[in-house]
Amino acid sequence: MSDPLVLIPARMAATRLPNKPLADLAGEPMIVHVWRRAVEAGIGPVVVATDTAAIIDVITAAGGLAVLTRADHATGSDRLAEALEIVDPHGNHDVVVNVQGDLPTIDPAAIGAAIAPLADRSVDIATLCAVITREEERHDPNVVKLVGHHVGPSRLRALYFTRAAAPWGEGPLHHHIGLYAYRRRALARFMALPPGELETREKLEQLRALEAGMRIDAMIVDDLPLGVDTPADLERARALLSARRLN
Repeated sequence: MSDPLVLIPARMAATRLPNKPLADLAGEPMIVHVWRRAVEAGIGPVVVATDTAAIIDVITAAGGLAVLTRADHATGSDRLAEALEIVDPHGNHDVVVNVQGDLPTIDPAAIGAAIAPLADRSVDIATLCAVITREEERHDPNVVKLVGHHVGPSRLRALYFTRAAAPWGEGPLHHHIGLYAYRRRALARFMALPPGELETREKLEQLRALEAGMRIDAMIVDDLPLGVDTPADLERARALLSARRLN
């Protein structure tokens, strides 16, 4: 890994929480909080990729860099790929870290941990997960589970991702955190693949990579970041950030 690049896709057209990248959190837009966490990780330059000029304006005002991408991308991965070609057309960065724009409370150390599995040359994509501690999350289809086996301390090789409670039997279940670090060539291969059979069934894009034989490893982290998708999530994020400032 010579020089990772961190990209944060952010779009305004969220159905459950419209305009959420600009939602106010402790006096700043949510996307600015995410950008700050990524910068604090200290693993490489950070760029926000968006379809909206207003998002570029708030990131620029905060001292960051943002690029304008097409508004018709079907997935965040599509936006990521376009932004990568805009920011780094000559391929200077061999690792691309995709941080979701709705994780304002993520621990910067977790972002840094995501690139660790790529020290193993057999790993194509790296990601994060955390042990599920709330019983209701075990059977919640909105909580994606990573099924894998240990290949090192706090590191799993992913065998499957599912919305079901899996694997069966005694032992922990792992909540997948949708943050990815790609080798650049792996991202190019992934983007060239057609949607997979299991991806279509589970509605989980990362299954496309597993179906194609690509290797995904995950670091187990203690901090499960709050993904902001609803007004209730937004209020929880506000409370968390307020509590951190008081401490």
